[in-house]
Amino acid sequence: MRVDPNVREALMARRPVVALESAVITHGFARPKNLEVARAMARAVEAAGAVPAVLAIVEGEVRVGLTDAEVASLAEREAEKATLWNLASLVAQGKTAGTTVAATAHLAARAGIGVFATGGIGGVHHQPFDESADLVALARTPIVIVSSGMKSVLRLEATLERLETLGVTVVGYRTGWLPAFHSPRSPYPLPARVEDAREVAGIFRAQRRLGLGGALLVFNPVSEGLAYETVQAWTEAANREAASRGMAGKALTPFLLRRLSELSGGRTDEVNVRLLLENARLAAAIAVAMAEEGYEI
Repeated sequence: MRVDPNVREALMARRPVVALESAVITHGFARPKNLEVARAMARAVEAAGAVPAVLAIVEGEVRVGLTDAEVASLAEREAEKATLWNLASLVAQGKTAGTTVAATAHLAARAGIGVFATGGIGGVHHQPFDESADLVALARTPIVIVSSGMKSVLRLEATLERLETLGVTVVGYRTGWLPAFHSPRSPYPLPARVEDAREVAGIFRAQRRLGLGGALLVFNPVSEGLAYETVQAWTEAANREAASRGMAGKALTPFLLRRLSELSGGRTDEVNVRLLLENARLAAAIAVAMAEEGYEI
């Protein structure tokens, strides 16, 4: 693991740091949008008073914090997608990969970073036996993760039930309802609501003192999204198409998200960018609150 000097200095000085995943760069958006979004997220974190740390696997080395030039290089490369089941293989075989929620959370926590901003977590798919490694990672990784819910193509209620079963602490940021990624609200209630970043920091402290070893998942609804019923109709159509084509495995989610973009005339992409930036700002505010209280992961 190689930690960027600026990130290492911030961690040693107990200044706020926010981890950012790199799968959004390698697999989330087409070029050159991927680089634009990555840079915008880093700027959002910095503007809110924290240090951004993009995580990635570069030629077999775990990188915690990429320079702007390194992010630009990654945005132009063909890369694999790193999750927990292939992380060791990618490192041992000298591969380059973007890190998913599961891999980013795991590596960020090992580096001592307490807050991670992403778009949407993985979860339970409509296809039998297909569940994201994110769920298990959330259950065992001590880190605050800010997202806008599960990706819209997933079974939201089933994913929420799995989070309960796994004992993951879940709160809604200024909402009592599960955000549905592209939609700010779904029909599913959340177990707790918070009003500000300091309250999130307090819950994470209580979680650690209680011996709860998993993540604190903060669901942040996008400020301007799409109607839940409309997105669900598109999702059902995309899933039917995927099933007819025999789509499965790691190719499934990118296919479904691409179809949502096509069905919405690009509106889901606009919402995706908006929520990523909003989550980056909230994560930075939480990291600042944790640093001000002298909290250590």
